[in-house]
Amino acid sequence: MLQDKLRPFISRFDELSAMLADQANASDVAKMTAFAKEQRALEPIKEAAQRYFELIAQIDESKELLNDPELAELAKDELKNAQNELEKIEQEIKILLIPKDPNDERNIFLELRAGTGGDEAALFVGDLAAAYMRYTEQRGYKYEIISSSEGSAGGFKELILLIKGAGAYSRLKFEGGTHRVQRVPQTESQGRVHTSAITVAIMPEVEDSQIQLNPNDLKIDVMRSSGHGGQSVNTTDSAVRVTHIPTGLVVVNQDGKSQHKNKEAAIKVLKARLYEMQENERLAKEKSQRAEQVGTGDRSGRIRTYNYPQNRISDHRINLTLYRLDAIMAGGLFDEIIDPLITAAQATAIEKAGL
Repeated sequence: MLQDKLRPFISRFDELSAMLADQANASDVAKMTAFAKEQRALEPIKEAAQRYFELIAQIDESKELLNDPELAELAKDELKNAQNELEKIEQEIKILLIPKDPNDERNIFLELRAGTGGDEAALFVGDLAAAYMRYTEQRGYKYEIISSSEGSAGGFKELILLIKGAGAYSRLKFEGGTHRVQRVPQTESQGRVHTSAITVAIMPEVEDSQIQLNPNDLKIDVMRSSGHGGQSVNTTDSAVRVTHIPTGLVVVNQDGKSQHKNKEAAIKVLKARLYEMQENERLAKEKSQRAEQVGTGDRSGRIRTYNYPQNRISDHRINLTLYRLDAIMAGGLFDEIIDPLITAAQATAIEKAGL
């Protein structure tokens, strides 16, 4: 029963309150900090649990008053209101009981790469990146371009953004996968619709302590940065290419003017990719997926189609179709897709957890 699952949370919260008030612990800063952090994490579910028990008591009381002729009508209204609120808070509690993804509050690297479709795919990388930038501004996040490689006809062959903000990973983790675009290229004289694709990867920014790099495993090359069409954009060797020898992963960064900053940024991206690789290997060994994810987030999996002639955007994981592609792209209104994805993921996780 849900009540049995909730009581330990209230007990632990009260236990932490007692330990925080105990003067014997006051001198141990590390212990007090750990207690306070755990208590803050428990507070939402403790408050929801307390309200849940209050509502159950209120419902029992209202049911008894239904037998009183003078109070029956009032009790009926109170009973209905309490039962409606109980349904809502039960759902909130189930969501709170879902195991948390440890990466949810992290900043992310958002990596877009042109796939099939040549120049048109590179142009769509630029368009989708611009829409994501508008989305991050709406959410109050900050973004910066970490690395970019321009396409020969505009757009980008590859673009990596660092998006900073509490909960950035929790909102954008569902964007990983293949994004397919259908539209008439500007260079198409016959008006034919072309289909191209790009891949998006969402990688949490990791702490330095989470991924240890052996300097002997890194091959670092410096070169001159090149701009559009391979043209040199400066006369110093500021571009950096970092190769992780054991895995063969390569990160090139040339967007900063400082070689040191480019190297620092490249290593951050490399650590994020290595972390993603380790997580994928761990999940494969467990033969399971994160309960809160919709699909695998695999870059090879087609997750969404952007059909410009029909003004349609479709997310294939939850069979969601919206005929307002222009507004979503122009305004960065991805919450219209992300919110249903989160709801679907929560429903899957609740079912899996047997709540």
